[in-house]
Amino acid sequence: MRAQEAELGFAFDYIVVCTVTGSTHAGMLVGFAADGRARRVIGIDASFTPAQTRAQVLEIAQRTAALVELGQEITADDVVLVEDYAYPVYGVPSEETKDAIRLCARLEGMMTDPVYEGKSMQGMIDLVKTGYFPEGSKVLYAHLGGVPAINGYGYAFRNG
Repeated sequence: MRAQEAELGFAFDYIVVCTVTGSTHAGMLVGFAADGRARRVIGIDASFTPAQTRAQVLEIAQRTAALVELGQEITADDVVLVEDYAYPVYGVPSEETKDAIRLCARLEGMMTDPVYEGKSMQGMIDLVKTGYFPEGSKVLYAHLGGVPAINGYGYAFRNG
């Protein structure tokens, strides 16, 4: 990603990622810790078990930091996990999640699933709307896949 940023001529201010098992969030946290951006990796909880998820991210990040000899400690304060969008439960999309999925599909041609990416996309959209990110921030949404899961939710999108 640093190579892509150099090619683009800017660095992202924030990186938004869906967080359930925590491995991608933890890896990104460690990777961006090297240049002081660990707390700019914003995990959107989709697990509906945020305490467990936060602990998993921290443990994976600390172990990864040791393995790659990061040379700095990863602490609980480095784990930024927004907990407001996993409702009503894991695997069940809220109306807001379905609206976010439709919006991204319509405007960006980007498919997201209701279990995972849809909830994080809902979160990112809401964070932008509510001013979480300062105006002019460069925000990267890390799409982690999950699109095949949308097939199991045909009922939710039967009318578009």
